[in-house]
Amino acid sequence: MTFMGNELKEKLIAKIEYAESALKAASTEAEIENLRVEMIGRNGFFPAISAEMKNIPYQEKPEFGKAFNVAKNRFESLLEEAKESLKTKSRRQSDKSVDLTLPGRKWPIGVKHPISKVIDDCVAIFRRMGFIVAEGPEIETVYHNFDALNTPPDHPSRDPQDTFYFGDGRLLRTQTSTVQIRYMEKNQPPIRIVSPGRCFRRDTPDATHSMNFHQSEGLYIDKNVSMADLKSTLLYFGRELMGSETQLRLRPHFFPFTEPSVECDFSCIMCGGKGCRVCKFSGWLEIAGAGMVNPNVLRNVGFNPEEWSGYAFGMGIERIAMIRYRINDIRYLYENDMRFLEQF
Repeated sequence: MTFMGNELKEKLIAKIEYAESALKAASTEAEIENLRVEMIGRNGFFPAISAEMKNIPYQEKPEFGKAFNVAKNRFESLLEEAKESLKTKSRRQSDKSVDLTLPGRKWPIGVKHPISKVIDDCVAIFRRMGFIVAEGPEIETVYHNFDALNTPPDHPSRDPQDTFYFGDGRLLRTQTSTVQIRYMEKNQPPIRIVSPGRCFRRDTPDATHSMNFHQSEGLYIDKNVSMADLKSTLLYFGRELMGSETQLRLRPHFFPFTEPSVECDFSCIMCGGKGCRVCKFSGWLEIAGAGMVNPNVLRNVGFNPEEWSGYAFGMGIERIAMIRYRINDIRYLYENDMRFLEQF
């Protein structure tokens, strides 16, 4: 190598030795930063050496370039080690100022939202009866939300005034019954599922309505299933959730996906069935809609209604939460007011 190459290599070696010694002695971030600027800053040592490389003979540039890169990487490694060492020293000094005999800080522990608590409790009850949890998408097709559930084309729930539609024809599901269809499409009877989840409808928000809400749907498909099975399931659920004295009342109703259909009322937990403002002095609280699965729904998923039968039910989670916790306005559940939520 020529004198120029040797001279530059000696400069590299000497400067790295200097930098290593200076970094070990550095006691502040400012000293480390000053050395960084001196070595690799815009006008620092390494940029200056790089500019001198044009004077090195062509055949010697690869070897010197390798030495240059090794030296620069070495400095950067030393720089990071110095920074980490300074942090460690600072941490140790800080630790010395801590009184280890002091009691620890008590951090507040979060609690579940009342809606989550009700969902968990409902699911736990149905699990004890042999149900499993099934889930499905919140963005659904018209087929799964209406057609497969035997909802006629002129049904009011299909109207854009009641349902949120996307430009591609899909929609935000209006009920968790869609999960029942998707599950039956992929599984053969017997089936026993419960499907809690969020639903969406174009309701005007008020004390008892919201554009988004939660439902918990249940489905049982097997041979020789009857209304007696449905009644016993809902009665057990009501007594587990609201107390052993809870009574059940079924009233005739209509739903496209069940036949026959019923509305399910539980005796008022506020007054014990005697009548109060909460139950509008009737002694009963409407909790769920239910019925035997319509044969058309079974056919839509490929089940033979001559061989299989079943029941389905659906209940509003917010309604149960409002009754259980004596909440008089559904909007409290969504306003995220800590003064309200801390009560639970």
